[in-house]
Amino acid sequence: MLRWLLAAAHLLALGIGLGAVWVRARALTSVASDRTALARALAADSVWGVAALLWVTTGLWRLLAGTEKPTQYYLGNHAFWTKMALFLVILALEIRPMITLIRWRIVLAKGGVPDLTPAPRLARISYVQAVLVVLMVLAATAMARGLG
Repeated sequence: MLRWLLAAAHLLALGIGLGAVWVRARALTSVASDRTALARALAADSVWGVAALLWVTTGLWRLLAGTEKPTQYYLGNHAFWTKMALFLVILALEIRPMITLIRWRIVLAKGGVPDLTPAPRLARISYVQAVLVVLMVLAATAMARGLG
């Protein structure tokens, strides 16, 4: 039962995260012309963060607790390392959006208007991250099928 729940939560986190980062990207592309888009971008960013937390927690649990395959299976699998490399690229790409959106939240909390000029760049980063999540799913399914 635990195996099933962890696997389900892990996969749901991927789906939720993919949707959230895509919505964030779409909202960020229109913040200059649509002020409600900023609220959508920030809400999607929050969902992306929660999904990432669930994703990492369930992934580590499955890896280290041996609920699925033995840890050695993963560590000796090239598809697993591809998935981890993609994950690290997603994390590295997230640094700029995370810092910028935190700053925007602070400005908004103080009643100000944030400088939205970085929004197009953040949108491009988000789109790239969405593609990388899809590639991670491909690597994960290859790994689960014994490839790599």
